[in-house]
Amino acid sequence: MVLAQLGGSISLALRQMNDATIFDQKVLNECLNNIARALLQADVQFKLVSDMLTNIKQIVNLDDIAAGHNKRKIIQQAIFKELCKILDPGKPSFTLMKGKPSVVMFVGLQGSGKTTTCTKYAYYHHKKGWKPALVCADTFRAGAFDQLKQNATKAKIPFYGSYTESDPVRIAVEGVERFKKENCDLIIVDTSGRHKQEAALFEEMRQVSEATKPDLVIFVMDSSIGQAAFDQAQAFKQSVSVGAVIVTKMDGHAKGGGALSAVAATKSPVIFIGTGEHMNEFEVFDAKPFVSRLLGMGDWSGFMDKINEAVPIDQQPKYHEKLKEGKFTLRIMFEFVQNILQMGPIGQFLSNIPGFNEELMPKGNEKETQAKRQRYMTMMDSMTNEELDSCDPKIINESRIMRIARGSGRNLREVMEMLEEYKRIAKMLSNISALTGLTRNLSAQATSNAFPPQMLKLMGGLQNLMKQMGSTKDMMGMLGGGKK
Repeated sequence: MVLAQLGGSISLALRQMNDATIFDQKVLNECLNNIARALLQADVQFKLVSDMLTNIKQIVNLDDIAAGHNKRKIIQQAIFKELCKILDPGKPSFTLMKGKPSVVMFVGLQGSGKTTTCTKYAYYHHKKGWKPALVCADTFRAGAFDQLKQNATKAKIPFYGSYTESDPVRIAVEGVERFKKENCDLIIVDTSGRHKQEAALFEEMRQVSEATKPDLVIFVMDSSIGQAAFDQAQAFKQSVSVGAVIVTKMDGHAKGGGALSAVAATKSPVIFIGTGEHMNEFEVFDAKPFVSRLLGMGDWSGFMDKINEAVPIDQQPKYHEKLKEGKFTLRIMFEFVQNILQMGPIGQFLSNIPGFNEELMPKGNEKETQAKRQRYMTMMDSMTNEELDSCDPKIINESRIMRIARGSGRNLREVMEMLEEYKRIAKMLSNISALTGLTRNLSAQATSNAFPPQMLKLMGGLQNLMKQMGSTKDMMGMLGGGKK
């Protein structure tokens, strides 16, 4: 994520504080200064950072902390609480109800990814059982209706718009009325944007809002806009009743910290973040797990959610039985790779694991890692059932390796590299008892509804493996992100 660098800087400041031999006011001040510097460099508004430091210093008074208390833990908890406070305005956004028509209006500047986000929002709720529809009330940008039409068609979401009508208010009203008659329970209105804040934009938004009477107005904001975030979000809040924020382009290289300022400006919660261009690269936002990942503390609930989304329930007993019998085959690895690819960028997936920070992923290697996984899929597609279901890698001899390489269009070295990776994972599974402590930290419900315990131990124990190995080199090799 774009905030990986920020999270790495904050985690480093906390580690340096924990490593200090003598813990005094000087060490505390140095830690807080490093955190403040990281936030400012990430474009978080100065006043927010200043207020945060003041609050922490009021909470943490070393002279008042009784002997025997863990001072470091108290400070970490204070930092966690204050970061959550920046991101959480303390009030929930409007709650949608199935079966009852709700109108949601999207606003934002042109180029923020508003139209794509409308479709992602509709697609997300469609998968959850809602009956969404899209209305294109953007008559300012050429091609806006074509884009929404294309996205909606791909996502199989009904849509409404016009090539001839130039009045956005009329289009919005007609679209909302039409979909209410069709019993849609989530009607999403995409409004016009501009390259900059101007009176015409805000007046148009007010007219559309007054005509459609939306239940919720969502402000869509580009994560890369930096220090302008606070003023921009505040301007939209003053024009229409913004009730929620969606932050887009969280997969780029922008600093992204300015997004934190939008919550303070609108007094509205961030409800989703866009992490890529594809429909499924859209995550529900929850302040506490987000800050937990930011500080390197992980998010087990998010980790389990991703596993549950990627692994069909009917596949779980099959995995469980085979792994329990010690049968880790190439087919299981093949399906495991498929599930990992469905979870999105590997750095985001691993950031849910306590102790793991995205800074550990080699910079610029995310695409390379995904490409490597795809190559493995292609090569395993060229293998026979006998080869995929065998637990003995020796069955794949030199002539079979040559056949797999020819069939997949890859070279011999790549096929041998995949087989070596399979051997490494199989070896780790054979010594899986060293990681039994992990599942004790997971709730019984999460464990029973998720991936097989053996695979959970493999994935969830990565941070323990890092300690055992003494470095991240072997782990990154396993994930395909390391340099050879």
